[in-house]
Amino acid sequence: MQSARRSGLLTIPRLEKIPYLVHGFGTEEWTDEDFRRKSEWAGFRRIDLDQVHSDIIRFIDGIPDKNLKGDAMLTDLSELLLIIKTADCLPVLIVDESRKVIAAVHCGWRGTSKRVIQKAIQGMGDRYGCLPSALLVALGPCIGSECYEVGEDVFQSFEKEGLATDLFRPHPSKEKKYLFDLKGKNLSQMLSLGIEKENIYSVDCCTHCDESFPSYRRDDDKAGRMLSFIGMSF
Repeated sequence: MQSARRSGLLTIPRLEKIPYLVHGFGTEEWTDEDFRRKSEWAGFRRIDLDQVHSDIIRFIDGIPDKNLKGDAMLTDLSELLLIIKTADCLPVLIVDESRKVIAAVHCGWRGTSKRVIQKAIQGMGDRYGCLPSALLVALGPCIGSECYEVGEDVFQSFEKEGLATDLFRPHPSKEKKYLFDLKGKNLSQMLSLGIEKENIYSVDCCTHCDESFPSYRRDDDKAGRMLSFIGMSF
């Protein structure tokens, strides 16, 4: 695990060294109220998405006047807090330290099959001139490959998109079921674009196994949501 935990929040030590950056992955203890309690974040405007398991990328050039649908946010603006909500899906936080550009991405299996993480990284390059080799990436807690059981429909969706299915393993005891490595697949997609392996930091907790994190697979509709965030102040 490449993270530090305090007061219900997991952070990446490398990202904590960036003086203008705030970030974190919340545990079950971390709530919306905790954002309001942080006096140093008082000037931040919170930006949430209506997440729809898509490959829709939103460039945040100001305060949206309505809820935006999508699964990735990119910005170069100060005093904005980009927030992703998950309960087994993979939250990804990205920063270009020198260009002062950030992204927050929600990666479920549907978004992963549509390459949402790759499209977010490409968007950072197209809009802001960010090079993949310059990006620092934090992968938050998500459901682990030993717990993420999926069906033929998920497997076939990756085949239809022309994606490799090497990170699907046949379930050891259930026919037409697979165990899927969600984090591994997104990691593979990032590396293929030129993200440096040493610039990727991962919180290797399984949300299904670790009850300090919300899990839809474990708790169904009773599951809360893990709040992951990134913002800049300069």
